[in-house]
Amino acid sequence: MKRFVQLVVSLGITAVCFWWTFRHTNWGEMIESLRTARWWMLLPYAGVLFGIHIARTLRWGALLSGMEKVKFGPLNEASAIGFMMLLVLPFRLGEFARPFLIAERSSIRRSAAMTTVVFERIVDGILIAVLLRVLLFFVPEHANSLAIVTAGANLMFAVFGSGFVFLLIARWQHDRTLRALRAVFGLVSPRVAEKVVYIVDGFVGALKQLPDGKNLALFFLMTAAYWVLNGWGMSLFAGAFDSLHLTFFEGFVLLAVLVCGLMIPAGPGSAGTFHAAILLGLSLFVDQSVVNGPGVAYANVLWIAQMAQQIGFGLIILVVSKRSFGDIAGKLGDGTPPDKPNTGDGDGDKLKVQA
Repeated sequence: MKRFVQLVVSLGITAVCFWWTFRHTNWGEMIESLRTARWWMLLPYAGVLFGIHIARTLRWGALLSGMEKVKFGPLNEASAIGFMMLLVLPFRLGEFARPFLIAERSSIRRSAAMTTVVFERIVDGILIAVLLRVLLFFVPEHANSLAIVTAGANLMFAVFGSGFVFLLIARWQHDRTLRALRAVFGLVSPRVAEKVVYIVDGFVGALKQLPDGKNLALFFLMTAAYWVLNGWGMSLFAGAFDSLHLTFFEGFVLLAVLVCGLMIPAGPGSAGTFHAAILLGLSLFVDQSVVNGPGVAYANVLWIAQMAQQIGFGLIILVVSKRSFGDIAGKLGDGTPPDKPNTGDGDGDKLKVQA
C-alpha cells in the first residue's frame, strides 16, 4: 500500500510539472527550434557528459578509499550501472544500486558504501544551495521568477545545512544524540526509533572512515570538476538553439536551479520536474516568449541527451559484465550481495530494515 501511494504521488507530481511546463508552450516555435537546431552540438555535449561521468566516478572512489582503494574497472562498472538504475527504478530504489554493486566487487560493506552516497548528497546539496544563493545576488532584481528561485535556494540550504549541522553534533555528542533520537521517535513507534538510530549511528560511524587528506582533497577537486562540467555543458548545448545563448554564469545558475528542482520527488528520470526547473531557470535570463518556444525544445532535448547517456552507458557496461538488470534490481533489498556470504556481523539483517 505504501509503494502504491508513493507511485500515485510521484506520478501526480510529474503530471503537474508537465502541465506547468507545456501550459504556455508555443508549439510552432518549439517545433521550428527542433527543426533548425544545430544537432552536431550533441557530439561535444556527449564528450562533456562522458567527462562528468569520469569525475563523478573518481570522486566516489576517492571517498571509498578510506575503507578500500577500489580499482577503476570495478568502480566504473558499479558507477555506470548504479547511475542507470537510479534513473529507471521507481521510489529512488536505484540509490541502493551503487553500494550493492561495490560490495560485490570489494571488501567494503554495503552499509558503509551507502553512507558515502549519503555524504555525496549532503556535500552536493550544501554546495549548490550556497552557490545558488550567492549567484542570485548577481541576477537582475527585475528578473522573472527570481522570488521563486530565491525561496527554493533558501529551502534547499535550510534542509541540507541543518542536516549537516545535525550530523556534526551527532559526531561530537554521539551517545546523547542517539538517546535523544530514541526518546523523540519512540513517541511515534519504537520500531521507527530504532531505524532512525541505526541509520544515524551508521552514518556517524562512517565519518570516522573518511579518506586521508590527499584523497579527501581529490574528492573535493572531482566534485568541483563534476559541477563545473555540468554548468559549462548546459551553457554550451544551449547554443544549439536560436535565441538561447547562455554565458557560463547563466548556465551555472540554470544548473543550480535544476538541482533545486530535482529535490522534488517525481517519476523515473525526474521527468517533469527536470523540464519545469529548466524553464524556471531560463526565465531568469531570457524573455518568456523565448522560454515558451526554444526553451521548451532545449529542455526536452537536454533531458533526452542526459537520460540517453546515463542509461545507454549503463546498459553497455551491464552487457559487457554479463549481468542481469532484473537480477540486480530484485536483490537490492537483500542484505548480502550474491556470491558473497554473510559475515555474521549482523550488517545484512540491519540493511534489510534500512532498505
